[in-house]
Amino acid sequence: MNLFRFFLGLLLPMTQDNSIDVAFTKQFESEVHLAYQRMGSKLLNTVRRKTNVVGKSTTFQKIGKGVAGTKTRGGQVPILNLVHTNVECTLVDRYGGEFIDKLDELKIEHDERAAVTSSIAAALGRASDADITAITDTFTGETTATGVVTQPKIEEAFEFMGEGDVPDDGQRFLAVAPQGWTDLMGLTPFASLDYVPESDLPFPKVGFSAKNWFSFNVFSFSGLTLTGGVRQNVAYHKSAVGHASGSDVSMDFTWQGKEQAHLAVGYMSMQACLIDNLGGYRIRSTET
Repeated sequence: MNLFRFFLGLLLPMTQDNSIDVAFTKQFESEVHLAYQRMGSKLLNTVRRKTNVVGKSTTFQKIGKGVAGTKTRGGQVPILNLVHTNVECTLVDRYGGEFIDKLDELKIEHDERAAVTSSIAAALGRASDADITAITDTFTGETTATGVVTQPKIEEAFEFMGEGDVPDDGQRFLAVAPQGWTDLMGLTPFASLDYVPESDLPFPKVGFSAKNWFSFNVFSFSGLTLTGGVRQNVAYHKSAVGHASGSDVSMDFTWQGKEQAHLAVGYMSMQACLIDNLGGYRIRSTET
C-alpha cells in the first residue's frame, strides 16, 4: 500500500502540470496583445494597415492622378481615366517564445508572467517595425549623408513632398534616431514653443511623443537603420507604406515536461510593403 501511494504521489504533480487553467492562458494572451499594441511596435499606427488577410498574400490598391477638364452645355463630362495598379504584400510568419520555470512560478508567478509578456510583445513589435523600416530604406529620394540632421535637410524633404503633391493632411511622419532628435532640439525653430506651440504636440493623435514641424509629426525612433555610421532617418506619408496582417498577435501556452516549465509562444503573420515611392524621403545623417 505504501508503495502504491509513493507512485501515486509521483503521478499527481504531472497530472496537475498538464492541466493548464484556460482563464490563465486567455489572460496571458490578452496581456501580450495589449502590450504589443502599447509598447511593442511604434510604427504600426503611422502606416496604412490591412488586417484579417486570408491567404498568404494581399494587395494594396494604388490609384493614379486625374486631370479635370471643362465641358460644353449638354456635352459629356470628361473622364479622368485613372490608372489603377496594385501592390502585392506576401505575409511572413514569425514566432517568439520563452520558458517560465515551474519553481519560478511558485515564487514570483505574477512578476515572471509580466516580464515574459513584455519580452514577447517587445520582440514581436520589433519584428513589425523592422519590416516597416526595411521598406522605408528603399525610398529613392534622399538627402546627402554628410553631417547631422539639420533644418535644410527637413526643408528638402518638405519640398520633395510638396512637389509630388503628397497630401498635407496631418499624416506625414518623420522618424529620427535619438541622436537626430537631439540634433533637432539644438535648433531654436524646433525646440522653442514660440515656433512649435503646445497645440502642435500631437500626443493623442499618434499615440506617442511627437512634434508637428514643417507639416511632419516628428518623433524619435531607435530602430532606424544605421550602416557605416550613416543613419537612415525617414520622412513619409502614411499611405506610402502598407502593413498587412493575416494573423494578429496570438499566444500558445503549454507545459513542457522535460524542461519542467511552461512554454509561452507568441506568433503572428504580417509583412510590410512599399505602396508609393514618391511618398517618402530619406534624411540621412552621420553619427559618431
